[in-house]
Amino acid sequence: MTEPKTPERAFDRHMLEALVCPVTHGRLDYDAQRQELISRTAGLAFPIREGIPIMLVGEARQIKAD
Repeated sequence: MTEPKTPERAFDRHMLEALVCPVTHGRLDYDAQRQELISRTAGLAFPIREGIPIMLVGEARQIKAD
């Protein structure tokens, strides 16, 4: 028997005020569509999985500067 899918938990945007980039210790921007926290200074996008930000550099996606 398969388990029913649970809806993805929403990211608590108030948590964004407490989080900083683990590389630069700078500001993060929230991308709701991609469910990521963006560090433009470091050029990294940290994923949010089931409402939990994964702040590991090894899990981050590299992004190009705008």
